[in-house]
Amino acid sequence: MTDGRHGGSLGAVYDAKRPEEVASLYDGWAETYDADMAANGYRHPTICLALIARHVPRGATPLLDAGAGTGLIGEWLSITGYPEVEALDISAGMLNQAAKKKVYTRLHTLALGGSLPFADGHFAGIVSAGVFTTGHVGAEALPELIRICRKGGAIVLTVKNTLWESGFADRVAELVASDTVTRAEETQPYVSMPGEADTVPSRGLVLVVR
Repeated sequence: MTDGRHGGSLGAVYDAKRPEEVASLYDGWAETYDADMAANGYRHPTICLALIARHVPRGATPLLDAGAGTGLIGEWLSITGYPEVEALDISAGMLNQAAKKKVYTRLHTLALGGSLPFADGHFAGIVSAGVFTTGHVGAEALPELIRICRKGGAIVLTVKNTLWESGFADRVAELVASDTVTRAEETQPYVSMPGEADTVPSRGLVLVVR
């Protein structure tokens, strides 16, 4: 976080320039991440859970939690009727924490933005909470997520406004225009962490693969 007590973890992650740096920073943050995010009222998992429930049938398998971190949303997906969820994250340390929750069927230490080792149409739905943001992942990751999500499946994302306004919205419009996806739902802008100094809003977005 950025209150000094947590060593400026969130600010440092946003400022990171290379994937290896992002992974290392998250590795060092993993043990206190859940408590830190709870203290700041972290909203992305809650928003994404609501969108998944509306657009992915209960019991659909498998799902991918892309950027799973410590498994915050994975716990809730398990409780609400999604029995087979795989976790992907750039940080092995974060995934080690996620593994302790025993809610994921597989764990993958991988970065978004490049090719992914999954078959075309493998996942019934994909959720990516808090990943499409400053210093993390941009629109370059969308084609692979679309490829590995089956036709009719939903990809639920949160996107920070700084990213949305610097090309992400245009890329989504191109994908819609090419009949690659349908823009099924978009939330009102909201601040992801009311307890944090960064008040740039994000939005939840649902893309259904055509």
